[in-house]
Amino acid sequence: MIRNLLFFLFSFCLVASCKDTLETNNDILKADKLYEEGVRLLEKDDVKAYLKLQEAISYYSKKNDFSNISKSLIVQANAQKNRGDFLGAESTLVEALKMMKENDESLYALYDTMANLKLNQNQYPQAIEWYDKALSVKIESEQKRLSILNNKSVAVYKSGKYKQALNILQKLNLSSLSDLNLKNRIKDNIEYIKWLDTNNTDAQTNIENILKLKLENNDLWGANSSYAHLAEINKKSNPEKSLYYAKKMLDIAQINKSPEDRLEALEKIIYVDKPADINNHFRIYKNLSDSIQASRNDYTNKFAFIKYENTKVKAEKAEKEIQLLWQYILLGLLIALLIIIIILYKKRQKKLEQEKEIEVKNTQLKMSKKVHDVVANGIYQVMTKIENQEDFDRDKALDELEFVYEKSRDISYDKIGEEKEFSKVISELIASFNNDSVKTFTAGNSPAIWESVSPTVKEEVYQMIRELMVNMKKHSRASHVAVKFEKTNNVVEIQYKDNGIGIPGDLVYKNGLRNAASRIETINGTLTFETKIEKGLKVNLSFPVS
Repeated sequence: MIRNLLFFLFSFCLVASCKDTLETNNDILKADKLYEEGVRLLEKDDVKAYLKLQEAISYYSKKNDFSNISKSLIVQANAQKNRGDFLGAESTLVEALKMMKENDESLYALYDTMANLKLNQNQYPQAIEWYDKALSVKIESEQKRLSILNNKSVAVYKSGKYKQALNILQKLNLSSLSDLNLKNRIKDNIEYIKWLDTNNTDAQTNIENILKLKLENNDLWGANSSYAHLAEINKKSNPEKSLYYAKKMLDIAQINKSPEDRLEALEKIIYVDKPADINNHFRIYKNLSDSIQASRNDYTNKFAFIKYENTKVKAEKAEKEIQLLWQYILLGLLIALLIIIIILYKKRQKKLEQEKEIEVKNTQLKMSKKVHDVVANGIYQVMTKIENQEDFDRDKALDELEFVYEKSRDISYDKIGEEKEFSKVISELIASFNNDSVKTFTAGNSPAIWESVSPTVKEEVYQMIRELMVNMKKHSRASHVAVKFEKTNNVVEIQYKDNGIGIPGDLVYKNGLRNAASRIETINGTLTFETKIEKGLKVNLSFPVS
């Protein structure tokens, strides 16, 4: 009988193992197929491409295939870049970079994409740094290396360093380059940079000849660049010819469905066209500019929603997998328990020893279940509400998750500032939000400020400052944050200020800001928001001390 049970347990484990292996192989095949579909869709529909890649990432994540996850994220970032979601694309690339190893084959693609993002945002020194990083690692082909060097030369000449940009391009060996479009673009850039540097009179003729080659090869994107260069060359010396080329650029931009190029073409037309037509061009320019910004905002929201929905689905799947795992564990424990009982019976042990053994096992199971319930109860309750609600209230769900977080934090951390000087705790808190894009500053935070402040009040102040900093990181887009502390006549005053987007319209207390307003009341303090300032947000906190 024991032999039969052992055979059953072995067979069960073998079947489960084979099933997991089969599912893993299927997941990899699905992920690869989704990745390929996403890459193909990138030229046609960036949102669909982003969605396919997000699904691929879900399957790669099951295998912890970080190389393919990062590769998918890079393509996602390109989809975001194509639609003007530059901040979102940078965030996606940072996420990919965290997963990549030093010798990852996609590292150059990540650096190149980040450089192109910086170039699109006219951040030329940063673009050059990222292009240099791309050129310092292994690149899949010589053609790709030449393309990166060409893009780097654009960043260099747009920063005013014409000779340095020319030096980059003139060193390139174009004789073996099979990509005619890339070869023509490099030659076009060489002629244009020469004109910028020395006002070369041959530039126009040479670029016109290159333009013919581009049109013959149906390289409309490259032709657009040539028209832009020719319009610029003739802007002062021959406005009529400049207008002709600017209008040709506008026509090509419309064929390419590139609103950004249309905007650039309109700028060139406005500069050289007749005064009578300028007002109409301005009207078209403004409408197009507003449309581009609205489109970028719309795509930013779409990409964020896809990421959020996928994260929610992954959480639900993880919960189901945990439940299934518990079923396997319980079944294994039951089988093991049955074997133990039979072994004990066969050895003719006393009934009391059998009951004690069973009691010990049952007690272990109960304790395991109790620990599991305590840890998982809060999150499981929120997930259940989300699953059963037809109309999903995102803010409410975030509030409940924040509550769960606060409860779990309270378990592991009782009070702020008992082991360390509170002024240092506050300084470290503010400094923890300091990074490459956000600089934080603290003034007046001396130990004397907090000498008469009770631990309870310190706890509330700590949470309010943290909530302001978290709100800044999530919403404000600030690059500088300053927090100033003063103590006058037994009143502590704290002034928070950032240079972000502020709070438009009437002030609405949401999430962390609402919590801050609630906390200030518990310590008999005041909280005011100054929104009618030229830029950013200013918050004043004050409370009495004994």
